[in-house]
Amino acid sequence: MTRPLRSSQPWRIHFFQRNLSEDPKRSVPTIEFFDELSDTVVAEFQAILDAVAAGPPPSFSGGGKWEAMRGDMAGFFEVRVSGNDTAGKRMNHRLFCMLVRDDPAIGGSAIVCIGGLSKPLRSAAHPRDYRRIRQFGVEFKLRGSVLS
Repeated sequence: MTRPLRSSQPWRIHFFQRNLSEDPKRSVPTIEFFDELSDTVVAEFQAILDAVAAGPPPSFSGGGKWEAMRGDMAGFFEVRVSGNDTAGKRMNHRLFCMLVRDDPAIGGSAIVCIGGLSKPLRSAAHPRDYRRIRQFGVEFKLRGSVLS
């Protein structure tokens, strides 16, 4: 039996955009999250996403920067960056993503950035933050709206 060849094409990177029925402003949670971060931290997120997309994700080794989530967050991947927030305070920053394979509506296979959170070093994220990300994931699965 022959196996299908894996595409060597990099995956696309998209940002989830909320639907009008859920949010009249049609906000983009990842962009709102990035607006709270320093340019250096945002650049590191972008570099990690670019490396994962080129990997591509199914074969990318995370090295602690790209990790599959478990438990209630199964189905999400987490990009991890430590750095200063815009006020100069050291924080752990997390960007949550979902993988979409071979979807012509969004141009093929893609990493969809759902939203993020920041938390103090060596602390757990608040459960409400995870609930918010999971809700955004449900909205994305139902409506599939992305901003390229």
